[in-house]
Amino acid sequence: MRRLRQVRVAELVAASLRNDILGGVLGEGDSLPTQEQLIEEFGVSMPAVREAMRILESEGLVTVRRGNVGGAIVHLPTPERTARMISMVMQSRGTTLDDVSGALLHLEPVCASLCAAREDRAEVVAPVLAELIERQREVLEDRAAYNTLAREFHEAVVALSGNETMIIVIGALESLWSAHESVVWAEPVTRPSGNATATRRAALTAHERLLAAIEAGDEKRAATLSATHFTVTRATSLATTRHDRVSALLLDDLGETALAQIEATRRRNRGE
Repeated sequence: MRRLRQVRVAELVAASLRNDILGGVLGEGDSLPTQEQLIEEFGVSMPAVREAMRILESEGLVTVRRGNVGGAIVHLPTPERTARMISMVMQSRGTTLDDVSGALLHLEPVCASLCAAREDRAEVVAPVLAELIERQREVLEDRAAYNTLAREFHEAVVALSGNETMIIVIGALESLWSAHESVVWAEPVTRPSGNATATRRAALTAHERLLAAIEAGDEKRAATLSATHFTVTRATSLATTRHDRVSALLLDDLGETALAQIEATRRRNRGE
């Protein structure tokens, strides 16, 4: 019963501190009060404070430093962290990459339409997209550099839609899809380079047309162009991975070689 009471108290302390973080009382990089200060502030025991710290750390809201420079540093939620959590849920449910891209096929055009509907699109949206297009044009012959900028263009369309809910939710899916495409593009090119360049040039033209529709405030055309373009790029990216399942590892920049080594060690130690 004592343990149950401590956990319950810890959850209440964590909830209060979480509210401070999410409510803006504490910002990115701020330090939480010391454990001694929290004990006095909340009138609870040391075990309850430590459990509260573990709860917040598991949520990614704080990093607890041990030792002489101990303390807890605040981290605000980000679309990237949201994407990782979503990817874990998807992996546990066996969601396929085809399913993710299918959702984006319906959602990304909505963001393009919202960009075109913004009254400040000429000042806020168009310059960003135009700069990305210009940079794509400059590296058209560089497969890796172009593809990175192409994904940034799609992510920017979502980020500039002006709807925070869309930005967070669809942005998380975009991050996951971008991670998948970066793996696909890292594979050896099997088609003649001329064809690959032509494909990139066609994608660049699609981006230019989308920008023009957004600048003109043509919401319907922007959505149509976005859907048509994404259909083409989706088919290319899913050519050999349509039935592959989402993996949270896509968002972990750990290195495939190092990961393979540690997995091999685990199997060996388990006698497999």
